[in-house]
Amino acid sequence: MKYFQQLSLPIALNDQATFENFYAPNGTPQQMAIFLLKDESRIFSYISGKKGTGLSHLLQAACQASAIGTNMGGIYLPLQQLKDFSPNEVLDGLDRAALICIDDIDCVAHFSEWEVALFNLFNNCKDNGCRLVIASHLSVDEIEFDLKDLQSRLKSGITLVLRTFKDSDQRRLLQYRCNLRGLYLPDEVAIFLLNRIPRNSDALMAALSVLDEASLKEQRRLTIPFVKTILDL
Repeated sequence: MKYFQQLSLPIALNDQATFENFYAPNGTPQQMAIFLLKDESRIFSYISGKKGTGLSHLLQAACQASAIGTNMGGIYLPLQQLKDFSPNEVLDGLDRAALICIDDIDCVAHFSEWEVALFNLFNNCKDNGCRLVIASHLSVDEIEFDLKDLQSRLKSGITLVLRTFKDSDQRRLLQYRCNLRGLYLPDEVAIFLLNRIPRNSDALMAALSVLDEASLKEQRRLTIPFVKTILDL
């Protein structure tokens, strides 16, 4: 984990959240999101999508890929974890960073101090050339901010909606991530996992980590009986 050094806050980047291991089939919004986040000329963008579409992974990947030439490269701010902190403590001076990625912005709707602080951050980032990426499981129109000027700012840049993967895509996602680990995941085992584990990226990746370790330790292939035993399914 790469820890956020600027503040004494419980924030870390997941080392596994990179562009290289993000499943983004050709022609999907997920692939477009990678292109968007790699484009340093895009000062502001807003990305939305349902849970499990990869929002947090993408934002953390963008932070880890950002060039670090100063003490402040890419900064990831998951507001679900930070909403109880003072927004001034969290956001003060961050517009000096190369990139700021704000996750779950809907969590601070109707928090007047947060709304004002984010509005000011948006303006400061624009003035200082700091790239700002904001994500939420809701579209801008679905979030009812009290500060309407903040809502209008969030509509001013590129917006992108990530699609929910179909069953076949989720199976390929599992197999793709297994391949990166050097594991072979047969179709029937992937389908078994999808039918037994909550279909969100956190749960699925956690299961793969456990299976990877167990497979390496016991020198076993990933079969349904083995998976049932290891994951107690």
